[in-house]
Amino acid sequence: MSTEKSMEQRLQELPKLSKEKMVESRKYFARLKKRTPKNLDLIMQDLHEEEFAKTDCLSCANCCKTTSPIFTEKDIQRISKHLRMKEIQFMKNYIERDEDDFYVLKSSPCPFLDNDNECFIYDVRPKACGEYPHTNRRKFIQITDLTLKNTEICPATYEIVENLKKKLPK
Repeated sequence: MSTEKSMEQRLQELPKLSKEKMVESRKYFARLKKRTPKNLDLIMQDLHEEEFAKTDCLSCANCCKTTSPIFTEKDIQRISKHLRMKEIQFMKNYIERDEDDFYVLKSSPCPFLDNDNECFIYDVRPKACGEYPHTNRRKFIQITDLTLKNTEICPATYEIVENLKKKLPK
């Protein structure tokens, strides 16, 4: 029998694990910002690919259940067209402006998430959804605060950060 933890177990443990490591991770990223290795983006790309080779997002979907992506104007146009809705109606039904003046979902879980963790609008989903959790993004060092926040939501992000600390001890 496999010693791998189920996604349900990983999600239950994640808030506690993330909280326990948060101070250490903040300090780690502060040090990393002072002396950023030139190959950090390549390392992150490798860690991202390694983790997502063994992480099935459909078994989790915690990001879709607990947070909202930022919707760009293009996202709104594309999704409303796909849903055969006027943009104004789409916005009225699904999104609002947050305290930072970004368009976000009015509610969670995401209204486009079905019971199997599948996305009804997957082919036209917001750009931010397709890029989540952003751990393979260029200029990764610029989004360490977002990454820390995502360690509380995404088990894969938590693992990627912990593996980064092992690969590049500071």
